Order: sequence, then structure tokens, then C-alpha cells
Amino acid sequence: MLNLEKAFYKGGIYLEVPTILDVAKQAGVSITTVSRVINNNYPVKKETRKKVETAIKNLNFKPNHLARSLINKSTNTLGVVIPSITNLFFPIVVKGIENICNKKEYTLFLCDTDSNEDSEKNQVKNLMDKQVDGILVIDPQYKNIENGFYEDIALKVPLVLINGYHRGIKANFVLNDQEMGALQAIEYLINLGHKEIAFLRGKKSYSYDLKEEVYYETLKKHQIPVKKENILVINDGNGIETVELSINKVQKRLREGQPPTAIFACNDWMGVGAIQAAKKLNRKIPRDISIIGYDNIVITELSEPKLTTVDQNMYTLGEVAANLLLKTIENPQKGFKKVILDTNLIIRNSCTTLHP
Repeated sequence: MLNLEKAFYKGGIYLEVPTILDVAKQAGVSITTVSRVINNNYPVKKETRKKVETAIKNLNFKPNHLARSLINKSTNTLGVVIPSITNLFFPIVVKGIENICNKKEYTLFLCDTDSNEDSEKNQVKNLMDKQVDGILVIDPQYKNIENGFYEDIALKVPLVLINGYHRGIKANFVLNDQEMGALQAIEYLINLGHKEIAFLRGKKSYSYDLKEEVYYETLKKHQIPVKKENILVINDGNGIETVELSINKVQKRLREGQPPTAIFACNDWMGVGAIQAAKKLNRKIPRDISIIGYDNIVITELSEPKLTTVDQNMYTLGEVAANLLLKTIENPQKGFKKVILDTNLIIRNSCTTLHP
């Protein structure tokens, strides 16, 4: 007789769902032994384990993950918060995270904040309500770090911040050496003979602020005057709209007197926008203007010419961050850690020596 308490409705009929008790009966062992085999948390004799595994297979038994999470106080889920899914930098970092998490059988909740500070806070709080085991935030908003929001979160749930403002902040960080990356790019342009170098950035981001500091310091070191008109700022730097915004901003600058001979863009979307702007004005790249980006996303290989850029090792960034988070989950009392990864200048076809 069908036990309706153990049944579910499918295809117009009721099908009985096997329970852990059914597995125990068929294997001729206790429920505790079945639980130990499923959770692999206590030693079980080889022949006994085989009986249980055979019963599980024969009955097509699926463990109740919700019940297991209540017992183990773990949901085997992680939250990942990103500013924009349309910026190819972030999905590649997420792929690195996913690679590590799949091996450890963790499921990811992915949240897009659209670069909004309040949305970012709400997404983090929602993930905590879902009782995720840990949270990773990529390029967190400066305000949410500066006001202590993430320091407070780090005391409540395992947390790793990927890039973002980190000086004196008590939380786990995995960072690219963005100062070194910006320095490599600007020094490269200066060594090619460029002095009229424009700096293209988004309106709000610690990452852009950091690169701009390096821009000022490097030009000053080489006794090159910084011109206000060469600081080009667009409203948003993360979404697909970044390309069009960059086109408009760069076109305007190139039409003005004494245009720059080179542009350093804070990310590759901006770099591609700068290339398109130059083309629209019939400027040859790199003969008339050299352009360099930052990130090394796939469009740098697809643009014409191929874009010289700074490689942030995005996939590795995700893997290192995921490993750090899992270690924090295993040992939350160990203290906070900061990991800094190197960047690499990738020279392609969008830059050349300045000709008089």
C-alpha cells in the first residue's frame, strides 16, 4: 500500500519517495550507519559501506540536503556579489571561483548590484538570510568599505573581498597589484616617447582613483605636466554602456586643440571605446594615437587593432579568493589575510613609438 506521507505527484500518478529508513532496512543496518556512509564523517567497514551504497543505488535514494544542512549547520552554498554581469572581467573571476567550488561541492548564488551601493548592501544581507556558508564580493563599493559595513559583516560570516579599498580594513582580501599594473602601462607609453597621455576612467571606483594617483605620480616623476583636459571621466565604467560613453568622451577630446598622442584606459571596455572613437575621426591606430587598456578580457584579442593591456589574471584571482574563503569557513578564528597577485603587461598592436 502506498504511503502518501512518503509520496510525490508526477505524471498523473503518485510515486513513493524512499527514505533513509528504507535504505537501512534493505542494507540490514541502522539509520546511523547509513548517515555515516552518506556524510562520510565516521569510519564504516568496507563490506557494510558497500551494502549501504548498493541499497542507495537500488532505491534511487536522494539525501535530503535541507535536513543535512540543519544537522551540519552548513548549506554548502556561497554568495558571489558583482557590480555588473556585462563587464567580462567579473564573469571570468566568477569562473575561477566556480572551478574551486565545484570540486568542493559548493553551489553559488550570483548577485549583480549594477554598481549601486545600497543594492550591494541589500544583496549581502539577503545572502546572509539564505544562510550561505560564505560570501565573496568582487570590486566592492568604496563607501561600503569606508563606512565599516564590511568589517561588521566579516565578524558575522566568512567573507573575502576581491580588489577594492583595503588600507587598514579588517577583512580578508585578494587583490591584484593595481598600482604596479598602472605603472607598467604608463611607463610603457612614456618609454615610447609619449608625453600627451590622456587618462580615461569611470566616475566612481577606488580602482580608478588608485590608477589616477599612479598616473599623476608617474608623469610628475618624468617631469611631464598633467593637463586637466587629459583627465577624461565617464559616468559608468562597468557595464556595456561603457564603450559608447568612452567613444563620446574620447571623440570630444580628440577634436580639441593639442589632442593626446596616447590614452591609458582604466579597463578594456574603455580601451575599445577609445579605439572606436579614433576610428570615427579617421585616426590611425597606433600611428596617430596609441591606446592601452586594463584587465585583458577577451575583447582585447578581438578588437582591431588588438589592444595592448594589463593582465589581471582574472581566473586565478577567482581561484585564490575561493580557496581563501573555504579555508576561512573551515577555520574562522584564524584571523584576516591579504593576498596580492602580480599583473602583467600584454603588448599587442595598439601602441607604437611616437613619431615627430
